[in-house]
Amino acid sequence: MPGSTAFSDTSDPVLSHLWVTILAGGVGSRFWPLSTPERPKQLLPLAGPQSLVSDAVDRALALVPEDRLRILAGSELVTRLRDALPGLPASTYAVEPSARGTAPVLAWAASLLAGLDPDAVMVSLHSDHHIEPVGAFVDVVHAAAELAAREDVLVTVGARPDRPETGYGYIQVGESIATGFEAGAFRVGSFHEKPDSATAAEYLAAGHLWNTGIFVWTAARFLEEIRRHAPEIGDHLQLLEDADPTAFFDAVPRISVDVAVMERSERVAVVPATFDWDDVGAWHSLFRTRPHDDADNAVVGDGHVVEGHGNVVFADDGPLVLFGVDDLVAVRTHGVTLVTTRERAPDLKSLLSRLPASVRDTP
Repeated sequence: MPGSTAFSDTSDPVLSHLWVTILAGGVGSRFWPLSTPERPKQLLPLAGPQSLVSDAVDRALALVPEDRLRILAGSELVTRLRDALPGLPASTYAVEPSARGTAPVLAWAASLLAGLDPDAVMVSLHSDHHIEPVGAFVDVVHAAAELAAREDVLVTVGARPDRPETGYGYIQVGESIATGFEAGAFRVGSFHEKPDSATAAEYLAAGHLWNTGIFVWTAARFLEEIRRHAPEIGDHLQLLEDADPTAFFDAVPRISVDVAVMERSERVAVVPATFDWDDVGAWHSLFRTRPHDDADNAVVGDGHVVEGHGNVVFADDGPLVLFGVDDLVAVRTHGVTLVTTRERAPDLKSLLSRLPASVRDTP
């Protein structure tokens, strides 16, 4: 997988201990009917010519060599990931015993890395983001790693909003805590959950950042914050030290790292992104990540739009033609055709619960 930026070894005392984890679980039901449990969205070429997870691995390998990369996923996905990512060593994959959310899996990953490298600086990435350019991403992660080690804080990367988006969480930026970083570094004032439209507009005007879910911290500090602020997980860390991850995952609740740690800890900082970021969360996101034709349609595959504007068309199962319509999402794949509006595209989860299984569970 040719990455646009290649990792180069460094003698930097922080970056030489950098490790990358990629969260690669999940289904991506908002990309139905293309994305299913058998072929989840991270394995699909949604933002470009190769799969989302291939893009994520390319970015990771611009930061670290292969032996400092770990891909976290359940056993049911690991075989498919290995097929999609040929050439990576078997040690790359860390198989989750069960799904418990991002807080437990990142605690497990931090424990693994701390055992391999007591000075490990851990970068947590997602397998379904669209990020460019890679060079700017590398610079921001390097800055976040230096900040995490120097200030002994948990660092999140915040993207600068360009619209009042209701599908993302937001970060209220606090006081500046460091100099020497191009985009600055700040305390996190507070985290805010996904807002309604009016509140999103207020957050945009106030200068809040989107919470990208890209995190950087030393493994040791993250484990200490788990112990301090998330006893529902921290009380069971001894099981990881005893090399019993199955018992650990059985003992802990399902909870996100944002809720368990980031919103509770007082040692959280944010570095603003200098790169373009999108979480590729639903079909309408292809309008932002894919090229447009002369009529401002994003068309992938055998799609054709005549006298239409602002549509997203995905067709890999024969031609799909739109005539005289605007701002739709139209998908033709695996014998199923989906038509909705770009506005309603994020709501596909509610659609799936109302479809008969014969339609919902595409082959």
